[in-house]
Amino acid sequence: MNTIELKITDEELVFEIVRTNNTELFATLYDRFSSVVYNKCYGFSKSKEEAEGLMHDVFVRLFVKLKTFRGNSKFSTWLYSFTYNFCVNYVQRNSHKKKEKVTIVTDQIKENNDSFEEIEDANLLELKSAKLAKALSLIDPSDKMILLMKYQDDKSIKEIKEVLNIGESAVKMRVKRAKAKVVKVYESL
Repeated sequence: MNTIELKITDEELVFEIVRTNNTELFATLYDRFSSVVYNKCYGFSKSKEEAEGLMHDVFVRLFVKLKTFRGNSKFSTWLYSFTYNFCVNYVQRNSHKKKEKVTIVTDQIKENNDSFEEIEDANLLELKSAKLAKALSLIDPSDKMILLMKYQDDKSIKEIKEVLNIGESAVKMRVKRAKAKVVKVYESL
């Protein structure tokens, strides 16, 4: 690896890759972010092999889509969002039957039900991990995504707002609804 490549920022590296279409520079970007992308993909997959395949697919797609990065946020934030969107689309495409089952479960949840109005974060974190993992696999991928961002990746509401490009109150509402859905599914297991 070139010492110049070590000193440039992620954003400068991306702009140089877009300008030159240099695959060696892209390999540098891959080296910087492959483990982060793999970890995000692993959260959406059933095995290490599937996560590795997803990670490689993300990078193939990323090479084509790099030119859409404008530099309005840090590249790592943009890549985080790109990876989550890719994984959510993958799960939705490849688990149509599971999605139908999830739709039936989530359609039964009444949004104004008082028992779900104030779900404490501590209650969500106290759920047994194996059962929680099962419940997470049964909820809609976009709900799973926002819960993973908040609780696994320790993203703040502000950071989630930036990644999803939505308002702060919308983030809070989505987190609240996703928590209610995962608790409802968890309790039905």
